[in-house]
Amino acid sequence: MSNFMDRFGEIFAMLMSPLWNHPERMQKLSRFLIRCFVAMLVIGVLVWLSQRPVFALKQIQIEPVAGQTLKHINKSLVKQEVSETVQGNFFSVRLEDVKRGFETMPWVRHANVRRVWPNGLIVSIEEQKPFGTWGGADSRALMNTHGEIFAGRVSEVGDDVHLIDFYGPEDSGQEVMSLYEKANNWFKPWGAEVTSLALTERYAWHIKLSNGMKVEFGRDEESSDKTLTEERVARLFKYWPQVQEKWSNRIDAVDLRYANGFAVHLAAASMKKNDVDGKKSELKQ
Repeated sequence: MSNFMDRFGEIFAMLMSPLWNHPERMQKLSRFLIRCFVAMLVIGVLVWLSQRPVFALKQIQIEPVAGQTLKHINKSLVKQEVSETVQGNFFSVRLEDVKRGFETMPWVRHANVRRVWPNGLIVSIEEQKPFGTWGGADSRALMNTHGEIFAGRVSEVGDDVHLIDFYGPEDSGQEVMSLYEKANNWFKPWGAEVTSLALTERYAWHIKLSNGMKVEFGRDEESSDKTLTEERVARLFKYWPQVQEKWSNRIDAVDLRYANGFAVHLAAASMKKNDVDGKKSELKQ
């Protein structure tokens, strides 16, 4: 116990004694203070330099990502708009904020922003690739090739782009695109492509083909058996020659919502006209 008290007394005396009585401790403290002073001086100089006018952002270069050209983005207009909203200089500007600002603009899918010494930014833009309308030709929404919906109008799309008409519930773009790809693949044997696809609120869907045929599907894509619709399409192709032999080209719609078969809809007006014309021809003879 006495040894412990003696040791405690020595430590207490050392802590309470003046610092200058311990040269080694004085040297360590001096070196520490000098380092702090140098660090603060360097930081102060850097802050002062960073606020010089030479580092104020003066150049914003906009370019397309590799393999693209910007068809729908007005570079000068976008540059002016961004210049008015960007805050900070070369060092303090938040690149993530600039990126988000660009990506809120129409026709911009993704943007990548990087600094260019000493006062510039380079913005690489991936422009939206319109693939179809969303909600009809008069709507203000388009779908891109990734199944994403973005703000745009048909009038802004070039005449060389053939748009598919898509309809569906909110946030169903990805699913609609998936159904389109499947259906387009299924009907290749007919040499037909999907020109319109609609997904209802109950997730039943139907398509229209380039040959004018309408095909109704049920909600099988929502069920656990994902191959059920494919089996019904395969059944349609199997018996289609017999259907064509009986009704020729008078069919304008097919209903695949039946478990053990399918139904066809005949263009009644067309049939009636053809029958009347046929009778007239017989009378003339």
